[in-house]
Amino acid sequence: MRLTPAVELEYRCHKLQEYMQSALLDAVIIVQNADLFYFTGTVQSGNLYVPASGQPLYLVRKDAGRARMESGLKEVVPFGSIKDIPAVLAQYGYPLPKRIGLELDVLPVNFYKRYCGLFPNADFSDATPLVRKVRMIKSHYEIHLMKDAADQVDLVYRRAREVIRVGKTDIDVAAELEYAARKDGHQGLIRMRGFNSDICYGQIFSGTDSAVPAYADTPLGGMGLNPSFGQGAGLKRIEAHEPVIIDFAGCVDGYLCDQTRVFFVGKPSDRLRHAYDDMLEIQALMMRVVEVGMSWGTLYDICQSRAVQMGYADNFMGATGSQVSFIGHGLGIEIDEYPFIARGFHHMLLEEGMTFAFEPKAVFPGEGAIGIENTFYLSNEGFKRLTHSADELVILN
Repeated sequence: MRLTPAVELEYRCHKLQEYMQSALLDAVIIVQNADLFYFTGTVQSGNLYVPASGQPLYLVRKDAGRARMESGLKEVVPFGSIKDIPAVLAQYGYPLPKRIGLELDVLPVNFYKRYCGLFPNADFSDATPLVRKVRMIKSHYEIHLMKDAADQVDLVYRRAREVIRVGKTDIDVAAELEYAARKDGHQGLIRMRGFNSDICYGQIFSGTDSAVPAYADTPLGGMGLNPSFGQGAGLKRIEAHEPVIIDFAGCVDGYLCDQTRVFFVGKPSDRLRHAYDDMLEIQALMMRVVEVGMSWGTLYDICQSRAVQMGYADNFMGATGSQVSFIGHGLGIEIDEYPFIARGFHHMLLEEGMTFAFEPKAVFPGEGAIGIENTFYLSNEGFKRLTHSADELVILN
């Protein structure tokens, strides 16, 4: 277990303060677990009060002792409830803020109303874009953790070669791979920011189930085990000559790396084989044209247009009626961070330090899905790939 270095936390909070000053915010209050972990190094329940200048105050309800042990911030303060915040601010010499930013994309309305009642003379705004902008640029420390997660998904890939067999159910394979990842230190949770975006280790399914759409904002769905979590691995048994999708998110010390590989027991159909080669070509196209300063939407448009030219207008990133409007997504602590390689994001530019997963996939209802996914990094030494398992289709005997 690694604790986030204090210098990392100090830099992150300082960067947020720079954005706050530009936005004329007096304070930002952070409560969501992923953001708490990013800015404090722990997820102990409480409020991180970040003033526009000065030391952040981590006000911890439960458990303050553990928070002091796990967080490198200087001020970790026990408190009972949010109604105590004004008194704590006065104790530390901070005036009551007049303009406050909150994580309005994820904060429950009841929490928002409590903050409004606590600071009746303040104006509130959404601090989420500022938080996400800080988080989208990864430090060398973060990249190191993501490289460890890439090693983990390679371990899962190698284990998949051993356990995929005709007659096994998808859930049997998923359990074997999840076990391998847990033994390697996977925390067992994949954080996703989007509302109602439940997710487990990844999506593992075979044949026709891999082409079944689901509610999740992903190109692939799957039947799952029951309607309460209608996605992912189910009870279908693997058959010969059909694709087995292993879309797996590794996680090491809170940081993610996303990878998809496709396995066959026996020979794939000509259509699936050809489609896989085409998805590799779209990945290669992305790697050729991507550069710092390009808009997220432009990169999407280039790759989406190529898929349509290849004849996949009705199959790319989902089947007709269930297609998603992205090909790639940022990731770090959450699976859906900035940047989005997605339709319409022409006002947002790729920057050095960004990481994203790129996942061109084709879906054929009644037959199966095919595709590739790797995680990439815009480094100061050029565009690099973090995941390193072989890209080739795996044909098992």
